[in-house]
Amino acid sequence: MRIPLLLSLLLLATASTAQAQSAFPVTLAGHAALPATTFVPAPKDAPASLQTSGKYTTPNGRREDRLGVIAGSSYLSAKDAPKPTGISLPFTGQPVQGFSGIKAMKDGSYWVLTDNGFGSKANSADAMLMFHHVKPDWKSGSVKRLQTVFLHDPQKKVPFLIVNEGTSKRYLTGADFDIESMQFIGDHVWFGDELGPYLIKTDRQGKVLAVYDTFVDGKLARSPDHFSVSTPATPGTFSTPVRRSRGYEGMAASKDGQFLYPLLEGPLWNEADKQWENKDGREYLRVLEFNVAKGEWTGRSWKYALELKGNNIGDFNMIDADTGLIIERDNGEGLERTACNGPARPDCQNIPAKFKRVYKVSLKEVDADGFMRKIGYIDLMDIQDPKGLAKVGGENGRFTFPFVTIEDVDVVDAEHIVVANDNNLPYSSGRQLGRNDDNEFILLHVPELLNAR
Repeated sequence: MRIPLLLSLLLLATASTAQAQSAFPVTLAGHAALPATTFVPAPKDAPASLQTSGKYTTPNGRREDRLGVIAGSSYLSAKDAPKPTGISLPFTGQPVQGFSGIKAMKDGSYWVLTDNGFGSKANSADAMLMFHHVKPDWKSGSVKRLQTVFLHDPQKKVPFLIVNEGTSKRYLTGADFDIESMQFIGDHVWFGDELGPYLIKTDRQGKVLAVYDTFVDGKLARSPDHFSVSTPATPGTFSTPVRRSRGYEGMAASKDGQFLYPLLEGPLWNEADKQWENKDGREYLRVLEFNVAKGEWTGRSWKYALELKGNNIGDFNMIDADTGLIIERDNGEGLERTACNGPARPDCQNIPAKFKRVYKVSLKEVDADGFMRKIGYIDLMDIQDPKGLAKVGGENGRFTFPFVTIEDVDVVDAEHIVVANDNNLPYSSGRQLGRNDDNEFILLHVPELLNAR
């Protein structure tokens, strides 16, 4: 039977759209966790103020030196009710938590980074910036910390005043940067920062070698936390294109190490239109390109369309030269069966998790408006577990990953990826009400997703 040309084109368009939104099967292949209350001592040459952490997390921002007197709670929005997590600050030592970037090694180990500390520039002056070498034991479900590296700036490469300015080692803190993604290229480690946003280049020992501003379409792109931005004398007279805490969340690298692809967590502000960048009401994010050898932006960029308004991305890593993985998620936590179904209360989830996905995207297939193609996704709220590998969170052959901030994804091999959460110590309780989330790692079998075209 001959199909009319118009109908044929409609069918092709429908097929293309369906393919872009295809859900691929995902099976749990391993599950391990590092306990929430895992700490590492500050280096011996660090200032005394860094031997404890969380001293600035009081509601009014005043320093509190007494240990364990500030109760932690999960609080997702103004519509939510604070839910106790069972952990209190300040802490002795530095918490090994907040994993916001991951790199898989060939020996089955991983590098993960701890982000700015306690959620903001204002409350994280005693939270050290660091990254860790860890190795999950998928059989026992434990995670061993092999090494911790602290970021420091002895050569004064950071172009602004830092918390530990007057010390020799100049250890960096969450009041200086909010590192959310990392890449290893040769002898160097690159970090994407949310505050500036900046790119930070260090050696393998964490010594800062360079800090780069962000340029989009040839113009300097700053957030309200950029060092050169000051509060205006008259309210409403100044705006920045990058929203606070919406700088670089994910950052991929080309397989040959020539380019970095930092991804902004929020849309840019369009001053001419007085609105966040969007197309037909659908907000989009920018993926930028940075030439590693030249140390400069190429001017090239891509657009990533968010599926739902208010969604955020969690991480970005390449699969091959042309395709990558991006976590897109909502801002809910916990299962719907624990929902309040009424006024917010501390004993239920007012905003349960619904949208937690890992998308496969193509940087090669781009439409006329510069949007990268979404090839398909896996649903982290619907993971099959026929072998019962889940250490917690599994039920009837099904496993869920209901965390508010899922911020780690990387390719392990031709059939597996790894995903991990940022447990926001002491501010997240997605797995169990009343208990702070652990740092969970899951190994996922996803050959169909990785092979999809």
